[in-house]
Amino acid sequence: MNTNNETIEQKLIKYHEFFSIKSKFSINILPIDEKNSQSYEHFIACMPTPFKMANDISTIDQSALRPLQSLSGVASQLVEFLNHQSEKINLLMGYILSQQDEEQNRFQGVEFGGGGLSFLASNIFDIGQFLEMKIFLLAENCAVYCYGEIIEITPKGEHYHHKAIFHFIREDDREVLVRTSLHEQSKQLQALTKQRHQETKT
Repeated sequence: MNTNNETIEQKLIKYHEFFSIKSKFSINILPIDEKNSQSYEHFIACMPTPFKMANDISTIDQSALRPLQSLSGVASQLVEFLNHQSEKINLLMGYILSQQDEEQNRFQGVEFGGGGLSFLASNIFDIGQFLEMKIFLLAENCAVYCYGEIIEITPKGEHYHHKAIFHFIREDDREVLVRTSLHEQSKQLQALTKQRHQETKT
């Protein structure tokens, strides 16, 4: 996805094309030269192996379980067993991916979705700056490697709120972020419902 010839307004529209959710997460950010942002092949070549593995494992799991989910009886027990094995692998991958989280490059993410993300920084980046981004949603055993581009900056207290659109991202990884954002929304709504229920009881 090459966004160089689009206006900031067009990029903001693309950012909001997908559902996004406010949620705190860790993100590693490194500025990259514009010349290194032109080639999708270069982006794939630079992707650390654990990020490639995590996506491949997730895709294989979903493909293997989908045909079995409509079965019943013994097959349903098999699906449950395979789901447990999948969860174990996801936990292991979550740990491996957490080792990619480098403290010196860490920023606070505050929103993510299928079109981009927002993060806070005490320093200010430039509009149009290209970034290497490692997104860590480890509560969901999820991490994504992508390239982003800064499209909006607004002051927020002592920090700057940066909005970045995805410049290069694998479609499978975008789908992972979409699913994770919807799952996070579901968890937030359940927590809100529980809180309101408790308030009505007191």
